Amino acid sequence: MASLAQWVEGARPHTLPNAVAPVIAGTGAAAWLHSAVWWKALLALLVAVAMVVGVNFANDYSDGVRGTDDERAGPLRLVGSRLAAPRAVLAAAAASLGVAAAAGVVLALASAPWLIAVGAVCLAGAWLYTGGARPYGYRGLGEVAVFVFFGLVAVLGTQYVQALRVDWVGGVLAVATGSLSSAVLVANNLRDIPTDARTGKVTLAVRLGDARTRLLYQVLLCVAGLSTLALLAVNPWTATGFVALPLALRAATPVRRGRGGRDLIPVLRDTGLTMLVWSVAVAVALVFAG
Repeated sequence: MASLAQWVEGARPHTLPNAVAPVIAGTGAAAWLHSAVWWKALLALLVAVAMVVGVNFANDYSDGVRGTDDERAGPLRLVGSRLAAPRAVLAAAAASLGVAAAAGVVLALASAPWLIAVGAVCLAGAWLYTGGARPYGYRGLGEVAVFVFFGLVAVLGTQYVQALRVDWVGGVLAVATGSLSSAVLVANNLRDIPTDARTGKVTLAVRLGDARTRLLYQVLLCVAGLSTLALLAVNPWTATGFVALPLALRAATPVRRGRGGRDLIPVLRDTGLTMLVWSVAVAVALVFAG
């Protein structure tokens, strides 16, 4: 039986910036349009956090029953480490995704009912990443999905439910957030190249190989930096987003130096922190610019 602490670790709290940062960025974009609605922002945050936790448990279950997690250098996996029964982890995934779905329906009905269809696509994407007969995470499409769901959809969706429209500022924020969120997954898959290749999990990192995956990670960080420069057209104060630069450089150092295995685990944490600090700084600047 897994302990409470192990269940919390299995939920992968280090990935929560992938949920929080897009909502902060999208709310900043809504504030730029003088349309921030704080209760909707909080409801969007609940959707995002429950979705990320649900995805993490779903991946734990699917990878665990396939045997992909039998050999890992990364954080704890409940099924792969035999600490929890697959049924229990699947139930945790269903419960988390159910909370996300319920909160999402409320938010959609209060904003635009057609968003329910978008939410259904997001739920399908959450399960099919490593679940189902042909998981797209095993075909090198995980980073694309993260960019779309935790960048474009999450940021622009948060802006839309509050402002009932989106603009280019929201688009730039979505690209930057999606790039940083994808960078987290790139770092994770870079660490797992040896074990994923042996178990048949053909991630983008496995396809690209070690050297090109390291280059991709750094390119994604640069995209976020260039996006921040583009936001200077809105207001010079958006340059405060560069307060996250030291964190980004710290995150990139092990990648540039060719580190592997457990030495890459801090990269996930520091990339997530980079995204979180950046989103807060830019959103605050947009609140005052608006």
